[in-house]
Amino acid sequence: MESEGRNGKKLILVPGPFQGHLTPMLQLATILKSKGFSITIAHTHFNSPDSSAHPDFTFLCIPDGLSEEEVRNPDLMGLVLRLNVNCESSFRECLTRGTNSMEPVDKICCIIYDAIMYFSEAVARDLKIPSIALHTSSAATTIVRPILLQLKAQGHIPIPDSMLQALVPLHQPLRFKDLPLSNFGSLDYFLELLVLASNIRSSSAIIFNTIHCLEESPLAELHQQYQVPIFPIGPLHKLAPTSAVSLLQDDTGCIPWLDKQTHNSVIYVSLGSIAHLDQDQLSEMAWGLANSKQPFLWVIRPGSIPGSEWIESMDEEFKECVKDRACIVKWAPQKKVLAHDSVGGFWSHCGWNSTLESIGEGVPIICQPCFGDQNVNARYLTHEWKVGLELEGEIERGTVERAVRTLMKKKEGEEMRQRVLDLKHKCDVSIVDGGSSCHYLSKLVELLRSF
Repeated sequence: MESEGRNGKKLILVPGPFQGHLTPMLQLATILKSKGFSITIAHTHFNSPDSSAHPDFTFLCIPDGLSEEEVRNPDLMGLVLRLNVNCESSFRECLTRGTNSMEPVDKICCIIYDAIMYFSEAVARDLKIPSIALHTSSAATTIVRPILLQLKAQGHIPIPDSMLQALVPLHQPLRFKDLPLSNFGSLDYFLELLVLASNIRSSSAIIFNTIHCLEESPLAELHQQYQVPIFPIGPLHKLAPTSAVSLLQDDTGCIPWLDKQTHNSVIYVSLGSIAHLDQDQLSEMAWGLANSKQPFLWVIRPGSIPGSEWIESMDEEFKECVKDRACIVKWAPQKKVLAHDSVGGFWSHCGWNSTLESIGEGVPIICQPCFGDQNVNARYLTHEWKVGLELEGEIERGTVERAVRTLMKKKEGEEMRQRVLDLKHKCDVSIVDGGSSCHYLSKLVELLRSF
């Protein structure tokens, strides 16, 4: 996309401080920069993005007041609530200190904020600046979150075992067990955050990183629920292909290894930036992959296996068995990996960014959701779009072996591959002139220029 360079209006973008939240916000920033807007990224000190990777943006660090103990605490929901309390006054001070010295051409026309950073809306409202919320999860996830509050009021949180397999009324194919509960910290904190992040208050619109053809029904429900413009402008990674942000160092050495593999032969394994594995899960995954006889690229984050720095505890017999058939890295350039000719399947945690990236490259998925919205995404992948195979229950090597072979070698896997290639085509059509995402992006730009 070429920069229009005509408007120069100033946008403040406030990302959530986690990999799955930073990525779509910075992709959105790249897209809006190409439309002629001036971009400032207002970020927390905690998990701050690398400003040197984005020289076209201005970066503003919001003092977040987090102690080292709070940063180390695994209760992510409590941490996000604390960030919102701590950052509201400091963000307001940052903006008022800046706007007093700005020329009119640099006036802030809008604050676009990650929905979990809802303090931004309060500041925007106080300063009479328009605001827009970005939801980084799917529309389907957003539409079912209020059901959790209803269940809480009915005394059904935690969800009783007797309800887990039942379908959620009006939201098939989801079961109650698929609802987006978090297992990171206090359930009460999670439900409090859900209420606060779902209330858009005075925001003028909502942006979703999704595609109209993928989520037509949930998007229609959201239009009725929120009564403000909704802009499904995904997949953002396709509209901003050069934008990259990673809190971890990509190991690009896996690309030459992929170059040596045959077409559609490699299963790519990555369970995201947060999930952890215990030693038994690691061993069962490893031997399931080994016994499948397929080449595999496996991302294992440092520190993701309790008691180990990386893979030093991995069975030497396993390493000897797989030899050059395996490539194990600490982090991978995922978009490049999924686009590679040799990659024929993705074993994923089903985070929304990973889901869109896999669909966008026509790669079917083995679904192993860990928590939250990943459960919703996995259910849609397997039962709505039918491009995924779900691993349920305890990870066991025989189950892993069968899943990999089914996806990579059997007719069922080939049918999934054809369906996901059809979805890839629809995604590609959505982002060109006349496509739905291109249309909604134009409408978003019109709205921003009207402020």
